[in-house]
Amino acid sequence: MNLGFVGLGAMGLPIARNLLKTSNPVAVYNRTPGRAEPLRGDGARFATSVADASRADVVFTMLADDAAEEATVFGEDGMLGALPAGGIHVSLSTIGTALSRRLAEAHAARRQGYVAAPVFGRPDAAEARQLLVVAAGSPEAVERVRPLLEAIGRKLFVLGSEPAAANTVKLAGNFLIVSAIETMGEAFALLRKSGLEPELFMEIVNDNLFQSPLLKRYGDIIAQERFDPPGFRLRLGLKDVRLALDAAAERGVPMPLATLVREQFEAAVAAGMEDWDWSALARLAAQRAGL
Repeated sequence: MNLGFVGLGAMGLPIARNLLKTSNPVAVYNRTPGRAEPLRGDGARFATSVADASRADVVFTMLADDAAEEATVFGEDGMLGALPAGGIHVSLSTIGTALSRRLAEAHAARRQGYVAAPVFGRPDAAEARQLLVVAAGSPEAVERVRPLLEAIGRKLFVLGSEPAAANTVKLAGNFLIVSAIETMGEAFALLRKSGLEPELFMEIVNDNLFQSPLLKRYGDIIAQERFDPPGFRLRLGLKDVRLALDAAAERGVPMPLATLVREQFEAAVAAGMEDWDWSALARLAAQRAGL
């Protein structure tokens, strides 16, 4: 299959590299052309525009937010007019459920396929093909791209024929992560003000109560305050919490904790942490404790 890939950020670049290892031709495009340079030796073709990259059997997007995804698909010289009938758009981006539904409708009107396939994992997991992929779309489209999705991660979950279901799971999952970051930040602040070290605390609770690789990873980052360089920027975490609240509002689901976490993110952005790792949310708790 001829593949296209749009969006070569911290996550998109390693994912595109792994797709190149499938021996399928891959045309790559990024708004900042220099981001594609590391793929030159991997055999990527450098597309000149979104439309150029989209003249493919399957085109992937891995973009920062709804605005970027919308511009890529619907914009002038964008994907919608270039992807051939029968071609499939696979969106790896973390976007809102409303936009996902709009994309599904627009592609269907052009006789194009659409699969939402957001991923869980940080850039190092993307590099090592250790992502969790949650996908949804028509069974035919999902099965056609299944080998490609399996090539970029360690496990694929198929959630049915409604693409927005995958986006809902992704937003709910990210909400759980940021809630854990917030609670660890508050707990660590209490420990430090009490003269105790978070590392021993994590050994006690995570080895015996939770046994969570996620808590272990973020507990280490927070304890060591390794917030820069970021694996996932805090301002994008704020975007995801807002999207989760939007999805909850569509379904009439109160999420008071998500509202609290959103306010914490907004305070962290106001404090100049927007380009730190999203685990820097814990730094806000420390600062408010006078640490």
